[in-house]
Amino acid sequence: MIEKRKIKTTILFLLPSLLLIFVFFALPVFVTIFYSFTNKTLVGVKAINWDFVGIENYKFMFADKRFFISLKNTIVFLFFSALVGQQVLGFALAYMMQKKNALLRRFVGTSVLLGWVTPEVVVSFIFFAFLNTEGSLNSFLGVFNIKPIAWLFDHAMLAIIFANIWRGTAFSMLIFQSALGNVSESVKESARIDGANTRQVLFRIIIPLISGSIVTNTILITLQTIGLFGLIYALTGGGPGYDTTTVPIYMYNKAFSAYQLGYGTAMAIILVLFGMLMSVFYMRSFKRND
Repeated sequence: MIEKRKIKTTILFLLPSLLLIFVFFALPVFVTIFYSFTNKTLVGVKAINWDFVGIENYKFMFADKRFFISLKNTIVFLFFSALVGQQVLGFALAYMMQKKNALLRRFVGTSVLLGWVTPEVVVSFIFFAFLNTEGSLNSFLGVFNIKPIAWLFDHAMLAIIFANIWRGTAFSMLIFQSALGNVSESVKESARIDGANTRQVLFRIIIPLISGSIVTNTILITLQTIGLFGLIYALTGGGPGYDTTTVPIYMYNKAFSAYQLGYGTAMAIILVLFGMLMSVFYMRSFKRND
């Protein structure tokens, strides 16, 4: 009797949370999956009288050259801005700041965190002011008689990569600071006594010990980056042409500019599956290395 009462009380307390999860997560996911199998549009006849078309959206997607261009751009952007840029720079900052004085650590930490807490649209305006033809970078290069470079046109992918590195590095730095703080000094000292140099201590002791944090950070920044929209859209709009059109940008253009909601939601499902596959790949790769 007491156990049944406990179960009922538990369900009663969990009910509001479960209801919120259903309304704001489970239901939208179900609707998105369902719409991906329809030809529903935002306006016109098909906005009301839509049809169930099965996997036609997916077949069209895998024959769409522009989708594969956006997918390639997403992978390039992910690799250089997140996996190489944010992760490597975040780890380097955390590692170098370990034994520095408190004032320097506070200054570096605050400087890096400012980028992370700045909204994406604001970051876009900052980099537009920095990289446009008459911006700060070209003004600086002009001192050395270097002609102005149209960074946002000729090197647009490079521009959004640097903008994302600047904004997202703090997240990786915080995770690695916490992980490095948990590595016992006695373990590192024992390795040094046994003749290990600084490089060997780093790659054979420290990195294996924080591998769990590395895979967690890799998964999180991957999911954040492949879904990034505001920064790219505000800075380049996906242009010039399709040079910086990632899957989220292309998905938005198809769903909300071309009003092809069914096709747009199909791309959203593929993007989610891509993120899941990458997460599984990371976890298996780290387990294999262990």
